[in-house]
Formats: sequence, C-alpha cells, structure tokens
Amino acid sequence: MIPGAESTPLSAGKNVEVWGGVECTVNRIGDRYVDQIELCGHASRLEDLDLLAGLGIRALRYPVLWERVAPNTLADADWSHTDRSLNKLREDGIIPIVGLVHHGSGPRHTSLLDPEFPPKLADFALAVAERYPWIESYTPINEPLTTARFSCLYGHWYPHARDDKSFVRAVIVQCQAIRAAMRAVRTVNPRARLIQTEDLGKTYSTAPLEYQATFDNHRRWLTLDLLTGRVDEWHPLWWYLLEEGAERAELEDFLAQPCVPDILGVNHYVTSERFLDHRVHLYPADQVGGNGRHEYADVEAVRSLEEGIAGHRGLLREAWDRYELPLAVTEAHLGCTREHQLRWLGEAWEAAVALRADGIDVRAITAWSLFGSFGWKSLLTRDFDAYEPGAFDVRSTIPRQTALARMIGGLAKDGRYDHAALDDKGWWRKDSRFTYPRHSISRKLFGRSPRQASASFARPLVITGVHGTLGSAFKRIAAERDLCSYCFDRASLDISDRATVRRALQTVAPWAVVNAAGYVRVDDAETDTETCRRNNTEGAVILAEECAALGIPLLSFSSDLVFDGLANRPYVEGDAINPLNVYGASKAGAEARLTALANTLVVRTSAFFGPWDSYNFISTTLAALRSNARVDAASDIVVSPTYVPDLVQNCLDLLIDDERGIWHLANVGEVSWADFATKAARAAGLNADLIRSVPATELGLRAKRPAYSALQSSRGSLMPSLDDAIARYLTQSTLSERKSAQLETAHNV
Repeated sequence: MIPGAESTPLSAGKNVEVWGGVECTVNRIGDRYVDQIELCGHASRLEDLDLLAGLGIRALRYPVLWERVAPNTLADADWSHTDRSLNKLREDGIIPIVGLVHHGSGPRHTSLLDPEFPPKLADFALAVAERYPWIESYTPINEPLTTARFSCLYGHWYPHARDDKSFVRAVIVQCQAIRAAMRAVRTVNPRARLIQTEDLGKTYSTAPLEYQATFDNHRRWLTLDLLTGRVDEWHPLWWYLLEEGAERAELEDFLAQPCVPDILGVNHYVTSERFLDHRVHLYPADQVGGNGRHEYADVEAVRSLEEGIAGHRGLLREAWDRYELPLAVTEAHLGCTREHQLRWLGEAWEAAVALRADGIDVRAITAWSLFGSFGWKSLLTRDFDAYEPGAFDVRSTIPRQTALARMIGGLAKDGRYDHAALDDKGWWRKDSRFTYPRHSISRKLFGRSPRQASASFARPLVITGVHGTLGSAFKRIAAERDLCSYCFDRASLDISDRATVRRALQTVAPWAVVNAAGYVRVDDAETDTETCRRNNTEGAVILAEECAALGIPLLSFSSDLVFDGLANRPYVEGDAINPLNVYGASKAGAEARLTALANTLVVRTSAFFGPWDSYNFISTTLAALRSNARVDAASDIVVSPTYVPDLVQNCLDLLIDDERGIWHLANVGEVSWADFATKAARAAGLNADLIRSVPATELGLRAKRPAYSALQSSRGSLMPSLDDAIARYLTQSTLSERKSAQLETAHNV
C-alpha cells in the first residue's frame, strides 16, 4: 500500500473510457491446470505493467486468481506476485478490476459442483480484500454461464460433465459464489463494485429449430437474471431449472437477496452468435449435433446469415433494454490478422460512443488479451503453442508493441486513431465471410448496423514487382486480408528511375510500399553484375529515399546470402555480414543505405517455396519425383527454407505495426537442400530414394554459396516450424492444382 494514495472510482462521466485486460484463464483439464499468465510470460515480468501504463488506459482487468494464489489452503497462500503487481498498478494510476476465478473451477479441493464452492471463494475474497482494502472493483467469477456450459454441459473443462443437471448446478453455485464473495469484500470495503462479465452470444435458427433458439436466447441471460433477482415463477426458465435439480428455495433466495452488478460487462467475440440449421446434409459432420429431438448443425452466425451479426452495438442495446444498468465492453479481442484486429476494436469503440450519445450508459471498452493468448482456437483443450498476439507480441524478448497498442493509446488519450487498415470493413461485414449456405432471417432481430468504412476510399499499399513470386503473393494475400493494393510490374515502374518513382508515389499516395522488384537470379548475377546491382541496390535505395521524402514506410527484402557461412549457429539480425557472391553483395549494399533511413523495414529471408509458384525448389523436386526422375540436391549447404504465405502474412503485420530496421523471417528449422527435398518427398508420399545427396560442386553453380546460412531472429520468433509449413504447402498446392484443373475444364467446355 502507498501511504497517502487514494483510489479513484470508475468514471460515470461524459466520455467512453478505454480499459485493458490480461488474458488470465487458469482452467483445469483432467488433472492438468493451464495457466495463461505463465504461458505468456507475464508471471515473471513485472516490467510489463510499465508497458500497459504507457497505453494510457484507465483501468485494467487483472487476475488475483484463487488457483494461483492459494492452490492448497489460504494459510500457505503466495501473495508475492499480486503484491508487486497491484502496488505497481496503483503507482501507475491504473485502477485494477480484480478477477478471482477466470474460466476456472477453483483449487483441487473444490469444483463448480461443490456446494462448499461459494463459502470457500468467499473466504478467499475476504483475504484479498483485507490484503488490498483500497481495491474497489471486482469480478469474482468471469463469464459464469460460459464456464458452466464448457465445463458441465459440453465437458471441455473440469469437471467434464455433459448434462443439464450439472450445468444448472454449476450456474447456481457460481452465482451464489459471486454473491458470497461480494458480501465478504464489502465487509472490508463497503464501496466495492461488482463488474459482472458475461458473453451474451445470441442464437438464430431455421424455422423448425426456433424452439431451440428461443431456449438458448433465454439461457444466455440466466446468470445475470439470477444475480439481478429476475428468476421467478414467470421466468421462462423457472420450470427448466427446477426439473434439472435447482431447489425452489435457492431460486427464491436470489429474489430476496439479489447481487445486482454495478457495471454489466459484455464480452463479445465474432463467433459468439450462433446459427442452428436442421438441414444437416449441407454441413460437415463435425458441425452436426442435436438435442435428442432434432439433429442440427451449430455454426457461426457470421458465416451463414445474410444480415450478419448483431455485434457490439446490437448486444449492448439489448443488455441496456433488459437491465438498464451501466455497461462496458469488458473483452474486445479478435484472433486474426492485424488489420482485422484493429477493425474489431474500432467497431467496439464506435458502438460504445454511438450508444452513449443515444443516452445509454456505456462506460468503457476493454482491449482484451493485451499480451495475447494461447490455445483458444481449440477452446483451451489442446494446441497451447497456438498463439494469438494482442497489443503486445510476447514472442520477442521484451513484449513488442503492435499496432493495436498504438490504437489503444490513441483511443485512450484522444478518442481517435487513424490507420489505412481502418479504411475498409472487417471481414465479418463482407460477403466473403460466408463459409456455409446463406440463410436470411428477419432484420428486426438486429440493432442498427454500425457505420462502416468504404473500400472505395481506402488508401492503397503499393506493391512493386507484382509478377514475381513475392510480388504476386503480396497481391494475393493483401486482397484476402481486405487491404487495398496498387501494383506495379517492372515495365510500369522502373525503381531505378528516380523521377518515375517520385511521380508514381505522388500520384498513388500509398500508406506504405512493398518492394518486391529485386533481381533474383543468383547465378546469372555473376555475369550480369550491372543489372543485379541496379535493381537490388540502386533501385531499392532510390525507392526508399523517395518514400522517406514523402513520409511513406517501405518494406524491402534482403537475403541469407549476405553472410559468409562461417557461423556455428543460426545468424541473427546483428551478426556481421560478408557476402560471397555478387547477388549477396548487391543486397548488402542496399542494407547499408536502407537501414540509415528512418522509414524502412528490411526483411532478410531464405530459400522461398510456395503453393502458387511452380518454379521453386520444392515444386520442381516433387514434379520430378512424380515422373520418377532422379533429383540431385546439395548435401553441404544448410539453409532455413521460407514458406512464402507465412513470410507475406508476417511482413504485412510488421508493416502495419510500423516496425523498422532489419528482421529475419524464415520458418523455424535448418536443413541441407538434400534433406529439404527428402522431407518434402516423404510428406508428399513420394519416393525419396530418387533424391541423390551430392556436394554443391557437382551442381554446376556459378555463384559461391555459404555452406551454412540458417536464420533466426533476436527480435521475435514469428514464423511456424518448417515441418508445419511443408504440410500446409502440400495441402495448398493440391487445392491450387484442383482449382486450375477446374478452370481449365470450364474453359474448354
């Protein structure tokens, strides 16, 4: 505690605030606990809180989790991390909103089905309040309805039940625990506020399943209805609750002694709204389930409904109309590419501001998962190395600020943020979102649609060298990500002609430029030195200088061939360069001049392979093997192959994040060319015995290569493994071949 420091209440003032949140789930699967604070590294980084203070956020949803602090008994509780963190937040002027259970079931001595869970949580809550009497904002249990569903209805999390009786019991136990915890806290601090969060996902359906959608839509309010004393004999779920084991006395107890939230927190995700369809033949088998009466598909509404989803604006308005309690968006996060993360947060902000202007008491939006999250794509059941970045990317030694952090800071300090990535709509508002058969329902189910940007006014990303492997991949992926691009081929833009470059940049006025127009023929460069240097060095420098003069960020590319191969470990960004051939020297010459400019990001990469280019090493190798031809590959040159889609995706994120300087991007792993060919052949089910490992000297290469040029990054390990990339390459190549065959057949017909 800081002498003389006073707590500050959450604002009920004029403006929408920006809060933050740290994804902190500690949930149990079988006998294993999975701890997001450990996974993201925040458990050992107190300095993270300085990064959060720099954002200018008003309040922070922060864990003081029962399972972490007192996994056995309160007598042996470890308060060391929370002592340091909470006092640091207090020093920094950030209001903590303390969470006690986050998608968890408590320590091993209890569970969501334990009748002693409420008094046990109350004891822990009292200990927290006594230790930190200055804290005024609490979320004793995050998303109790969602937790009950995933733990006791679907069986994903402990105690892994799959029946309505367990679900009902878990809901009631958690609501009793919330009430008991707040009573305990208020014996220490009567001013303590309950900020109760819930995911208010909505359900839609085809006509035969309207009864199920109606039930689901009553159920989504259940925890809030219990806490606010609304579940009486007239409530549509009253008899369901009694039939599934709830006692009349405990339901009536909530009527007599409710625990009304001071702020109702809405957690909304793009997949929270669901669509139920009885036409199961239209869907993959893994999307089909049932309720004992009907079999049906349960899919994301955003992927099916013509009208789209209600979104933040629609759900917040529904919550206000139902409860007339102060509201906040308490989780706004999207596991997606960076521009769509920005667009999702922007939509939440615009919804909150618009509703507040309409007289609805929306207090804040919460940028959730500030340090990212792990394993949520599988609902925290597996794949805990699957990482989604947030405002900070923890794959760097020190968490790296992303564009989301800049947006949060802009909204928190000025109520605005501008980036070209916000010029277009999020994918969830576009026709390209449809994965399943389209279905239309009455528009009366939706709130007013949010204001959307128009792609016709989007600031473009300029891509040079568009017909090359890299340039064409950037064009393709930029379109997939709804990033407007303006592309030049070598004939329409000679990057070594300064006047032409200047005129093109002034005419197009891009927000950034990707230079993919380099000379790539490594062996030809030995005799075509002038052309190589004109494109790779002089042209790259001219383009960068002209961009710098106009304040335009530039992404340019370099190579592992700037190194001499004498290292005994993978090369990182700060290692000395010493090229062995003309091509490498041309890239090194460009690096020296580009890195002197403040606007330039230079990505070193290696050994491209991709699904849309039939002339890369793996594509030609597999084609030869399919023809039973022998393939010779160097056994004494070690590289880090790079899957082009991974490279482009990460480059676009780094460009949006406003990164500068040199970055290494290559898939994780190092192989000789011969081993690379063998890996790919075996993954494709081809005869790897046709691959002959030979010394590089037998291949007739004119340019000398470093014997070892594997790449790693000291700035952040962003790329997937090589084995994972090869598997995805084979899948994508097969899809591309099928599509090409279909187009050719259609053309011939």
